[in-house]
Amino acid sequence: MARRVVVTGMGAVTPLGSTVDTLWEGIRNGVCGIDYIKKFDTTDFKVKVAGEVKGFDAEQYMSKKDAKRNDLFAVYAMGAAVQAFEDSGLDMEKEDSDRIGVIIGSGVGGLMTMQEQVTRMNEKGPARVSPLFIPMTIGNMAAGNVAIRFGITGVCENIVTACATGTNCVGEAFRNIKHGYLDACIAGGAEGSICEIGVAGFTNLTALSQSEDPKDACKPFDKDRNGFVMSDGSGILVLEELEHAKARGAKIYGEIVGYGTNSDAYHMTAPLPDGSGAAKAMKLAMEEAGITPEQVGYINAHGTGTHANDSGETAAIKLAMGEAAYQIPISSTKSMTGHLLGAAGAVEAIVAIRALEEGFLPPTINYKTPDEECDLDYIPNVGRAVENVEYALSNSLGFGGHNAVLCLKKYK
Repeated sequence: MARRVVVTGMGAVTPLGSTVDTLWEGIRNGVCGIDYIKKFDTTDFKVKVAGEVKGFDAEQYMSKKDAKRNDLFAVYAMGAAVQAFEDSGLDMEKEDSDRIGVIIGSGVGGLMTMQEQVTRMNEKGPARVSPLFIPMTIGNMAAGNVAIRFGITGVCENIVTACATGTNCVGEAFRNIKHGYLDACIAGGAEGSICEIGVAGFTNLTALSQSEDPKDACKPFDKDRNGFVMSDGSGILVLEELEHAKARGAKIYGEIVGYGTNSDAYHMTAPLPDGSGAAKAMKLAMEEAGITPEQVGYINAHGTGTHANDSGETAAIKLAMGEAAYQIPISSTKSMTGHLLGAAGAVEAIVAIRALEEGFLPPTINYKTPDEECDLDYIPNVGRAVENVEYALSNSLGFGGHNAVLCLKKYK
């Protein structure tokens, strides 16, 4: 018998703040966390803006030594994971550690460390490369470190599906619990790739906004959108089997009831223009949840602000939802956080859960000029208080044609 899966802990490190509460407060109020890049000199760069993490103190979550021995993506992951674990109230001394898992991914992994160490090798020779170079760069180290920290000996995985990573990690954790392999799982994504090589690479792919105004750079679904904005951070959730959570008196934030994932099998970076791949993933999530499009009260869109993504995702929503598409409120919270790449889906799942819990739908800010290709309700500029919204979808679409969708339910 399939088991119900609920969310009992959440943690976030984002450009809108380094807790779930500061993230949600910024989202509710339509605050933009994007600013000019401070981490390096952008004089020779076409792109000047990004969503950098501000005010994060790694030593709240790990020793100074451990922070130095890890790439930034893994440090952010630990920060969000400690928040989520402590929020959940799990006590590993009372748990069977083999029944608890960790599934945390990163779209890019230790890119800053790669840049630093390749530069060092070229300038000072191979003997000067850090002995920790390999463990600092590989993407599974966030999951490994979290498992070590809490003594978790069950499933420990790192899923990499580019910008769908966070959603796939949460979805696979959901399935592991639903089908009885785990009782609880720490799941999500982390990214720390705002550095010279990362920004240069995405710029030359013509994916990034070159707007010089950070507060107007990310404008999903707007006719004048011109690319996405890179961001750093992490989103982590604790998922748990319902009866297990109730037995220990855990606070329950929401329920995960469906997960759809598939492949466009179309192009390295572009989505299927007709949206058919993403539409299938949305339908799969709704089918597992046992709901119809008319029951979906909110969609947190992938909504990157690139021309191809936003028009393709709009087409996908119409294909998946039919006539109901025009009645469903949709927003891209990337307009406020920027695009956290492999962490985006987990951060946006947290936002969607808070939206259901509080009955408040976040806005898509910077929406000024409607686009005939994007003609749905994108909750422009100001969030919306709502009643009786029970189900939400959270969409993530990654380079390589990866589609992943979560169906979330308000817990009753």
